[in-house]
Amino acid sequence: MAFKNYCVVLVTFAIAVVQAVSYDTELFETESCDSNACFESLQGALEDCTCNVDTIDYFNNVKIFPRIQSLVSKDYFRFYKVNLKKECPFWADDSRCAMKYCHIKPCSKDSVPQYADGHDDHIDESPATKYLKETQNECMADDDHNPDLGYLNMTISPASQYEIAKWSAHDNALENFCESDDRDVDAEYIDLSLNPERYTGYKGSSAHRIWRSIYEENCFRPKANPYSSFPFVLSSDLSNMCLEKRVFYRAISGLHSSINIHLCSKYLLSEKTAFAAPPEGEWGANLVEFQRRFDPSMTFGEGPNWLKNLYFVYLLEMRALAKAGPYFEHEEYYTGNHNEDEETRQAISNMLSVIYTFPEHFNESSMFNKGIQAATLKKEFRDHFRNISRIMDCVGCDKCKLWGKLQIQGLGTALKILFSGRWDGGDADPSVGPLPLRHKSHERLQRTEIVALFNAFARLSNSIRELENFRNMLR
Repeated sequence: MAFKNYCVVLVTFAIAVVQAVSYDTELFETESCDSNACFESLQGALEDCTCNVDTIDYFNNVKIFPRIQSLVSKDYFRFYKVNLKKECPFWADDSRCAMKYCHIKPCSKDSVPQYADGHDDHIDESPATKYLKETQNECMADDDHNPDLGYLNMTISPASQYEIAKWSAHDNALENFCESDDRDVDAEYIDLSLNPERYTGYKGSSAHRIWRSIYEENCFRPKANPYSSFPFVLSSDLSNMCLEKRVFYRAISGLHSSINIHLCSKYLLSEKTAFAAPPEGEWGANLVEFQRRFDPSMTFGEGPNWLKNLYFVYLLEMRALAKAGPYFEHEEYYTGNHNEDEETRQAISNMLSVIYTFPEHFNESSMFNKGIQAATLKKEFRDHFRNISRIMDCVGCDKCKLWGKLQIQGLGTALKILFSGRWDGGDADPSVGPLPLRHKSHERLQRTEIVALFNAFARLSNSIRELENFRNMLR
């Protein structure tokens, strides 16, 4: 009888574990503990970095957070062009969020700045522009020029055009870490201020499948992992991975943690139940939900490590902003409103001057520098991340998809700056500060990449600030 009871207990435990790992970070359905366990280990040095958590907390909360939040409220960063109608390329889109909080509030055409009307990208700086027929006039005519004798055959066969398009696609794939859909027919501008990132009620098998696909199919995993059924890589197993693969995992894990913090800090506390209640319900911090997602007792001890990864990806994106700082300082940030554009440029310059002073940026120079193997690893690194960007089209909640695509593109833009080689100078040591500005046409970023990067960094900054609020609630 004792043996039978033992078997029953063992089977019950096994079922509980299987059910637990079949969810995203929702590992247990028990009530969270009333302790400060989430933050007891969230201190000291960060792995693969040279600074500690406390230093980042102060730097972000006091110096960066107010600046970046003010910056992304500017018109240039408030409107993000994206295609939310793309089909999921990996599985049937069998679950769509029907809750009203999942829906996107479209912005009126009149509210979008002038750059949306035929000025959606940077001004063409090519010298060839002045020789176009449209730019010529009678005063520029040359009497000695014979159009017939100087005729240049510009005809390109359809087959050649197809091949050239493939060349261009190949070149872009070598440097871009995610796919951009802002030029798609179905792409449209979204006012981010009307669609804040917060809890929408999107959960269940569809939501869990997104993160499981990211972790199990696209994140690098240690060769020997006894916890293969667990979608996350245990921190104790990260030592079995090379630096580049650890960086990839910590960046994705940190972004995941940041998104979870956003949902916990902007949680639907109550629907509209009274005449005096807010029209869209009451939103605020949910401490129980935060503990359920990060408390060590409910995450196999991994919650604090996930929070540390948030700081890691924060440093990574901040380093990208510093590395491409001179480029960003020379951008025009055109919206058609001269005063607004000038304020944006000044705000960019001010924030970058603060970022330059941070003494311990993420150091990318130690990565991908071991010959042929490094080149192969970089390609895998890039391909895995591009695949994750495609998974974002499988998200069944439009508002979740919007912010998922934006933050993935922001992180992808940071990786492009750090590892494509375009922004590398003679000395890649982060301690030397910003790298010199070279050829702007060679370093060109699309408007959506810039918008995504700054908004993604703002989201990470907001998450670190929200951690301080949860600390105070626990105290």
